[in-house]
Amino acid sequence: MRRVAFVIVAVVSAVVSGAAAQEPYPTRPVTIVNPFPPGGIADLTARPLAAALERILKQPFVVSNKPGAAGAVGAQSVAVAKPDGYTLLVALVSISSTPEVDKLFGRPPIYTRDQFVGIARLNADPPLLVVNGPWKTLPELVDDARKRPGEITYASSGPYGASHLPIEMLLNAAGLKMRHLPTTGGAPATTAVLGGHAQLWASPPALAVPHIQAGKMRPLASYGATRLAAFPDVPTLKELGYDVEYYVWTALFAPRGVPAHVVQTLRDATRKAMQDPELRASMEKAKTPIAYQDADEFKKFWDEDAQRIAAVIQKMGKVAEK
Repeated sequence: MRRVAFVIVAVVSAVVSGAAAQEPYPTRPVTIVNPFPPGGIADLTARPLAAALERILKQPFVVSNKPGAAGAVGAQSVAVAKPDGYTLLVALVSISSTPEVDKLFGRPPIYTRDQFVGIARLNADPPLLVVNGPWKTLPELVDDARKRPGEITYASSGPYGASHLPIEMLLNAAGLKMRHLPTTGGAPATTAVLGGHAQLWASPPALAVPHIQAGKMRPLASYGATRLAAFPDVPTLKELGYDVEYYVWTALFAPRGVPAHVVQTLRDATRKAMQDPELRASMEKAKTPIAYQDADEFKKFWDEDAQRIAAVIQKMGKVAEK
């Protein structure tokens, strides 16, 4: 009888656990953490996405900015969050660099890539090399930099971040030395260049467009395999003789361990969201073309891209982190 009673209790417990795992989702507000300051490419993507998901899933999706350490602060907060689907992350390519930097410096990782599950890639843009200075072409900038090693300053969104790596890739390819001014995100980096504290940076097109149109920044090159449709007169670095190609992508993540049915709900909703007319209009206005990949396709892309990022960081070696 005791054995029978034990089996009954075990079966009931399993049924209850299974039912709990299939609880409706979402039933309350969902937080999307943006690990960068307002105004950057992550923000420009996260906010229309949140609005579209809210329309689809009928619950509030709130964007919360948690900047710091080139996105590591916000990403780490999601890595350790309760895996229930109510805390998500919109991250840039820099999510791959932080674990590699920790490895480079021989310290415990702030987080690891396997602490996240990718829901979808949302966009993937080649940056624009933009300047606020006298140079009208990249050869002019390169010639000047060679004459004044270490005197020209470039801004970035943070050490080893999404806009630091592409500049270093170019400097390595061209054999140049420049001074690095790290900031906390895309918007502060833009401000640094506009204010004359730095003379250039590798900017997501969405952030550069209004300043280029206003004549306050000049695009010298793009990092893609082909020219940007919005800037057909701006050559690629490869056209200019530098074997450099790089993309700033944005993706939606959840903490590892989120129930499968929640992940599937988010995948389905995000797929629909990327077809939402209001979201697409926002992305078009921001000059940030959608480059959607569902979870399985994105995982393959992310694994391959992370290997490329690791190779760049190893080549850069240890640099000052501020």
